[in-house]
Amino acid sequence: MQNISPATLLVLVPLLPLVGALLTLLLGKILRSRAHMPAITGIAAAAAVSLVLLASTSMQVGAGPSSGEHAEPVRPVEMITTLWQWATVGKAYMPDAGSAAAIPGTPIGELTTEVRPFSIPVVLRLDPLTAIMLAIITCVGLLVAIYSVGYLHDDPGYTRFFTLFAMFVFSMSMLVAASNFLIVYVFWEAVGACSYLLIGFWFQKPEAARAAKKAFLVNRIGDFGLAIAVFLLWMTYGTLDFHDTLSANGTILPGILGQTRLADPAGMIGGAVGTAICLLLLLAACGKSAQMPLHVWLPDAMEGPTPASALIHAATMVTAGIYLVARCAPLFIASPGALVMVSIVGATTALVAALVATVQYDLKRVLAYSTISQLGYMFASLGTGTMLGFTAAIFHLLTHACFKALLFLGAGSVMHAMGGVIDMRRYGGLRRLMPITAATFLCGACALAGVAPFAGFFSKDEILATLHSKAWPNTHGQQQSPATGHAHLHLSSFSSDAVADDLTADALSGLDALNCPDVWRILFFMALITAGLTAFYTFRAVFMTFTGPTRVPAEAGHHAHESPLVMTLPLMILATASLVLGWLLFSTHWLSHFLSATPSFALPAFGQTATAPVFHLDLAIQGTLAAAVGIVVAAIGHLGRRSDGPQMERFLGPLGALFANQFFFDQIYTVLVVRPLELLAMLAGIIDRFLVDGLVDFIASLPLGIGSVVRRLQSGVLQRYALAGVMGVLLIVFVLAWQLRG
Repeated sequence: MQNISPATLLVLVPLLPLVGALLTLLLGKILRSRAHMPAITGIAAAAAVSLVLLASTSMQVGAGPSSGEHAEPVRPVEMITTLWQWATVGKAYMPDAGSAAAIPGTPIGELTTEVRPFSIPVVLRLDPLTAIMLAIITCVGLLVAIYSVGYLHDDPGYTRFFTLFAMFVFSMSMLVAASNFLIVYVFWEAVGACSYLLIGFWFQKPEAARAAKKAFLVNRIGDFGLAIAVFLLWMTYGTLDFHDTLSANGTILPGILGQTRLADPAGMIGGAVGTAICLLLLLAACGKSAQMPLHVWLPDAMEGPTPASALIHAATMVTAGIYLVARCAPLFIASPGALVMVSIVGATTALVAALVATVQYDLKRVLAYSTISQLGYMFASLGTGTMLGFTAAIFHLLTHACFKALLFLGAGSVMHAMGGVIDMRRYGGLRRLMPITAATFLCGACALAGVAPFAGFFSKDEILATLHSKAWPNTHGQQQSPATGHAHLHLSSFSSDAVADDLTADALSGLDALNCPDVWRILFFMALITAGLTAFYTFRAVFMTFTGPTRVPAEAGHHAHESPLVMTLPLMILATASLVLGWLLFSTHWLSHFLSATPSFALPAFGQTATAPVFHLDLAIQGTLAAAVGIVVAAIGHLGRRSDGPQMERFLGPLGALFANQFFFDQIYTVLVVRPLELLAMLAGIIDRFLVDGLVDFIASLPLGIGSVVRRLQSGVLQRYALAGVMGVLLIVFVLAWQLRG
């Protein structure tokens, strides 16, 4: 691939899975048991290309920073390639004289405020963030696809699964590689469609069909937020491109996230408009990444095949929200009120989901709530607005993709051996029957719990460090984000009078007031408590599943055994990654240096917060103690015991019911949303049937009534016609005589 240009390689990453999906669809009936080959071949080739792109991008970034205190900042690295021009509408936008859509730093009155077209190119970008995301999507996707060959080998929908699987990899690759907000929105919807189809893959099951519809409807709320955000971005900046472009006369038109705009601290709009855009983007991220209050779809999504859960609902699609916030970092930096809301939503979600996971008995649901919780960790880190916060979130995204995919595939291996049973109370002691699954699952559990030296230990330590730096400024040499220093108020698009302006300013000041050390201290302790709960529910699942006397449900028959090599090989590869990846990336500082060359992270504000990643012994001790307490409590309650009844849960009292019912979110939505909509639908049905249909039916009956009267006059009996003629003549004579008399 050395002679192929990076632009061509970038196009190949999404193109190869798309070709694999189409060939699987066309040749599936011919290939039958080998219907997976086109899809896996396409994903494998895309994984190889993405690794080449990762290596070439790393070479462009260069070696790590020097050890000196005044190391030179890393030069932003990006490559833009346009595939074709999708749509162009001439003279669609005229910026105001003082609009931020003008080129920052250029005097008003020059060609900065010229009329611009509405231009939507299908354009891809390659930068460090894109390279990392493409490598995660394709490499984890390849391992899960190989695993799926053994897991679904007898399923009648075998061809359909691999077609959808490859289509998802294509859609997700396009989402993270797109350099235009409208194209991002298109593939944001595409991954949602693939998720819907894979959750409802076994559509014959009512539970799967309901879960697919629930995921679809809940995600529509977040998608609506993204759609409105795209409209606001166009109205505010006059473009939807991330990158800078050239106008017809050679003038630079700055993209929303282009280097021209990023170089000027005043290039981003803050105030009401900027905050509204960021909150709408956060709403979209909450939908895809299952954050409160839009998290309720993810646990039910476990009704889909386990490989789909491992890829889409643990490693890739649910990280789309993390990617969106990270990509739009400059927008959030300009709106500190929205930025702190990212952390508040994330930390709250992490704690609530961890509490719910502590009482679940369905192994896949434990992992589902764990995914929600760990994604909350990433949001909490993103909201700090520091370079360490953003890189720590991506670091945890990378490690989480490995160990959570491992845990889901391990759960699928257990489910495969237990005849489809996933209730942990119905089996135990499986380490004797499934030693490879048990050992690899334990590796994933240690990584999730943050046990040293597994991957999760290092990425969790960085997240705690970035929250600690906001809670206790200037500790460990960290600096506060100076985001508030360059955000400027922009209210004219939202209010037309002074009262509205005052109310908007009060709301913004209320949000900004949350960005204070006291709030960050609360968030830090919430994250620390979540770390202990994570260790508890993770090892509770390990002890209930793999320790104690050997017990196998009747559905497994007498054939419970270790999964075949095609399923255990991906487990072993992911377990190895979960063991060494965190230490490797942390010890070399490669990831933080690499990501710092992403244009979105090249803000001057980020440069002021950049610090060398260091090991924080005090935070590591706190996190390790929290994990140790969680593991010990789980061992006291579940290690070696029978798992067919409540053990630790009996001590929770009313809290147990609260956690088991997921804080009654579904019931609250039923009362506040579902029931009112059902009543509205019932009322609309009554109006439709009795008013609308009744009126239409009445109008339709008029011609029938008139026709029935006329029809009686056409009897076909000659005597009646003669009588009618005589009567008519007599009537005419009578009328004429009456007139003559008058």
